[in-house]
Amino acid sequence: MRTNIVLDRKLVEEAKVLTGIKTTRGVVDEALRSLVQLRQQAAVRQLRGKLHWEGDLDASRTGRFTQSESEVYGSH
Repeated sequence: MRTNIVLDRKLVEEAKVLTGIKTTRGVVDEALRSLVQLRQQAAVRQLRGKLHWEGDLDASRTGRFTQSESEVYGSH
């Protein structure tokens, strides 16, 4: 999508330095991706304590590790 926007020059330059991204377009794309991800994570956090899980945690862990992993991490 093509658009023209006015950006804070100092903020864009600081973002370029911090991210290592060389172009303004790249910085804007990264900022938008980060904003979307942050808001999605916040939406997931809002679900904390609202979901009910029924199951056996010990049973779900059984067989999760291979023999060699069990030796490294200890048996569960």
